[in-house]
Parts: sequence; C-alpha cells; structure tokens
Amino acid sequence: MRYFRNDLVDKKPSKINVPIKKRMMCLNESSLNPYSAIRDHFLAKMEEVQLNRYLSSITNDLHLALTSYIDNSLCKENVLIGNGADDILYHIFLAVRENNNSYAVSLAPSYFDYKTFSAMVGLKMQFVDLNEDFSFNTDKYLELANHPDCKLAILCNPNNPTGNLFPDEQLWQIITALPNKLILVDETYYEFSGKTFVGDLSAHPNLILVRSFSKAFAAAGLRFGYAISSAENIYELSNDLTTFHSSILNQTFALSILENKDIFQKQVQQTVFLRDELYNTLKTIEEINVHPSATNFLTFTLSDRTPDFFHYLLANEIAVRDVGSHPVLHNCLRVTISNREDVEAFVQCVKQFINK
Repeated sequence: MRYFRNDLVDKKPSKINVPIKKRMMCLNESSLNPYSAIRDHFLAKMEEVQLNRYLSSITNDLHLALTSYIDNSLCKENVLIGNGADDILYHIFLAVRENNNSYAVSLAPSYFDYKTFSAMVGLKMQFVDLNEDFSFNTDKYLELANHPDCKLAILCNPNNPTGNLFPDEQLWQIITALPNKLILVDETYYEFSGKTFVGDLSAHPNLILVRSFSKAFAAAGLRFGYAISSAENIYELSNDLTTFHSSILNQTFALSILENKDIFQKQVQQTVFLRDELYNTLKTIEEINVHPSATNFLTFTLSDRTPDFFHYLLANEIAVRDVGSHPVLHNCLRVTISNREDVEAFVQCVKQFINK
C-alpha cells in the first residue's frame, strides 16, 4: 500500500554527488569561514536571543538590515526570507502551480535544481536551449512563456553553469512582453556581477528576484536566501510558507553577516580579481577553451581530454564540477574560484596535465 502522490514513487531524492577532496572547487562555495570571521559579534548578539521563544525582535532587525543592503527605497514588505535560495525557489514553484498542465519555462543549461524543485511540486518545465555562444532565441522563449499554461518565466542572470550575463535589451524585451506573467530573475551571483533589476521592481510588478547568502556571504551551510518583489507578490508568496518558517538562530547569524558585510565584500573583490586572473591565464593555453564569467566560477573544456583531466584533478586532491550533461556544454567542467592557494594548485595541475 502506498500513501503518497503517485509520481513520487519514480522520483529520486534530491542529492548532490560530488567527490570530497582537499580542494573543493566544485560547488561554488567560498573558502572564507563566516563563523570564524564574525564569531565574537554573533555570540554577543546571541546573548540577546531567546531560542525558547517563537518570536524575536531579530526578525524585524534582519528585515531592516536586509532592505537597507538591497536598496533603501524598499521596505520589509518587499522581502521574503527563507532557508536558502533553493527554499525560496521551491515555494515560488509551489505557489504558481495551478493544475497538472501548469509549467515554468527556463533556459538550458541553467541551474539544474529548477527542474528538481518543480518536479517536487508537480510543476512541469519546458526549456529553450542556449546556442553555442550561450545566447538564446527570444522568440522561442516568448512563444513558450505566452502559453496560458505557463505560470512562470525563469531567467538566471548571470547564468549557472555558463557564467554569462544576458544582454539587458533582450531581458527587457521579455519582461515588457510578459506583463501578465511572473518573471523570476535568479540573482544568486549578483554580488559578483553587479547586475540587478532591483531598481525596476516598482515599474514592473511581474518581477520577482531571488538571492542567496551561500555565495558572496560565504554561508552555504547556513541556508539563508530571500526573494525581492512587490509587497503584493511577497504577501501572496508568504501565504505559501509555514508559520515560523525561518529559524531565529539562522536569522541572527544572517544579521551578524550584514552588520559585518565589509568583510564579505572584500572577499568578493578578491574572488573577482582571482577569477579574472585565472581566466586570463587559461586563455593563454591553446588546449583550453575557457568562457568569460560574471560569477565566482569559470566553465572550460579541454575537448576530448576533459574526462581524463577531471580524473587527473581528483588524483591531485582537486574536485571540480562536471557540467557536460547538456550538449551545449559537452566535455565542460566548472571550477570555483575559492582562494589563491587553490587557484595556483589548479593552474599547476593544468600545466602538468597539458605537458604529459
């Protein structure tokens, strides 16, 4: 006897299968330990927190700090916090699904868990494939998005795993052509790209932005993310969440991060510098084709030698991500820009492998 939805029997649990090595350059994590960086501040703030209570003034303080960080023209009603950007995505998918015909449209390749989370809630996905240069056909995208069964249009900008920003004029064409569709712009890598639609929310109520503390704020294990949209959108989306959805402990740590944001912004600047430095280094190696990036990672290929290089890195205690499942990224790997020591070890492996 089965007691759950029929489609769940054929699904697999949502898991990330990556090798664990000395140099974890595979999950776009920061090498900065946020607890070490802000421990004293966080522990002092925890003295004010009563974890035996459901309610805390920390929640309001966090909303004020977060809206100040995002844009001073916003208010707390424009922001919804959750347990990571993934949690926010999941609840957006859950909130837009009307029936078994409902679907979201996304580019491909893009963030792989769009498909994972949409399937969890019974929301179908349709995709527009990127071209070899990572551009895409706007007309094809709009054709899918304009269909009555399409409940959500997704744009990851900059895009993961390709790393590129899409042209502003193309994104604006989509946003203005779909005034009656919710458009989700995934800004998880905003701090590395500097590109955001926050200033356009008041004029375009069909926009909802999603961000994370996992990348620029070095807190992948914290699980803290947020959505930004009109007060009306945030109110309706909040009706899809359970009461006390976000832990007071997590909120206190997130607030401590924001109150020490200079530490993390400096780390972002260092990461961008290392990213550009590594990109320029890889560009000089004839056997490698590396793609420009506005994120904290680089995507590259060694053509047919890529699988051998992947295993060579593992043998040298370096884990990168194989992102070659989509034809556009065939034989491509993605390397996270973590710190100088890791980057130098990676470059050394590249040169040793090329010269084998």
